[in-house]
Amino acid sequence: MASLEVEEKPSEVKQNAIWGESKKMWAIAGPAILVSVSQFSIGFVTVAFAGHLGELELAAVTITTNVIEGFVFGIMLGMGSALETLCGQAVGAGQHNMLGIYLQRSWIITGITALCLTPCYLLATPILNLLRQDKAISELAGKYCKMVIPQFFAYAMNFPIQKFLQSQTKVWVMTIISIIGLGCHVLLNWALVTKLEFGLLGAAMAGNISWWLQVIAMVIYVVAGFFPDSWTGLSLLAFKSLWGFVKLSLASAVMLCLELWYFTAIILMVGYLKDPTLAVDSISICLNLQLWTSMVTLGFNIAASVRVSNELGAGRPKAAKFSIVVVVLTSLAVGVIFMAIILATKHDFPKLFTDKQLVIKAASKLGYFLAATIFLNSILPVLHRVAVGAGWQAYVGLINITCYYLLGIPVGALLGFKFKLRVQGIWFGMLIGTVLQTTILLFVMLRATWRKEAVQAEERLRTWGGPTETPNISLESNSAG
Repeated sequence: MASLEVEEKPSEVKQNAIWGESKKMWAIAGPAILVSVSQFSIGFVTVAFAGHLGELELAAVTITTNVIEGFVFGIMLGMGSALETLCGQAVGAGQHNMLGIYLQRSWIITGITALCLTPCYLLATPILNLLRQDKAISELAGKYCKMVIPQFFAYAMNFPIQKFLQSQTKVWVMTIISIIGLGCHVLLNWALVTKLEFGLLGAAMAGNISWWLQVIAMVIYVVAGFFPDSWTGLSLLAFKSLWGFVKLSLASAVMLCLELWYFTAIILMVGYLKDPTLAVDSISICLNLQLWTSMVTLGFNIAASVRVSNELGAGRPKAAKFSIVVVVLTSLAVGVIFMAIILATKHDFPKLFTDKQLVIKAASKLGYFLAATIFLNSILPVLHRVAVGAGWQAYVGLINITCYYLLGIPVGALLGFKFKLRVQGIWFGMLIGTVLQTTILLFVMLRATWRKEAVQAEERLRTWGGPTETPNISLESNSAG
């Protein structure tokens, strides 16, 4: 139990404890970073190819990605995030037999969710017109949305598989599949968009094929006998306790939607400015880079969620708290590096997406805001994943509403429109909400009673996973914070 008593041990033992936790974290975070970067880069590559088609095409893909997909993506990811809490805690408690059941339950929920949200793609143009977006952008975005519907159903299959594999730290095959998928996507875009000149249709076709190749490969990996303890075939138990599963999923969906919709709101507000095509293009370049760097820190987010849920499921609350400290400090260090890179290249990074000088100049002016956002998002998403691992989704949702929607967006609108600071003012308001939320969540984490969270983890497993042996929580009861 050396790793749980670092305060009472000599400095070398403390260093060993940190090193031991770091190895566990990197075993999850390293492959997860590669998976996240590879899968996000599919959209990143699509935006880059679309940007070289023209300013209107770049704006249309950006609106699709950040407004329509931003809306449904948060709901879909949230409805699959109950799996992150339950699978992680089941692994910690040694209940591997429930993982396959949880995966099937999540597939049922995300599949139904995808069907319910499909009209958002079909009616994208009227929705964007209702939101008073530029008519030319809305029209082209609506056409593109219909082309990428197959990708949306691939998301419904992909999210639960990722949680299933990550909770067991079985991610290297998924990593290889994702990297190969990205390579295929680049080749497909080059062939369909550049060589055959299919335009946005070619970009959509490339994305649909790339996503479904990855999903099919991962499904085969899961069901092919590599997981004899956690996948025992299809079972009617997947339909048992669905409502409890849905309730935790809804809490996750609310938390994640409020986070993702914040960026959607920023894009919508920018679309109300004069010369919306230039404004949307410039901020889309920065947000795409910010989201790309977030995919790197997402690896640490996943590691935080898995480590916290594993330790709480095993009844080791102090180990969960120690894991948070190690993950947050590591992610923060990576965020500082990315921030420095952006500041050093603020006149050059827009050239990845466009060769239009007006767009390059407008995006360069946002370099300092982008660097600050990247720094803050090296901490905040990790805290969110800790909340998922502990099952605090509903509580974080309330914090999101207060910081983002009652403060950040109104301040951004005031600065952007009333004080005529345009995109810079809107983004500054967003940063204010992010700073406040980060501060509040850090305070909550420091004040949390982790022994109580371990008891609640046991209750979840008993409610949704059947009987389980009681973890030996008393081992840390005297020192758990």
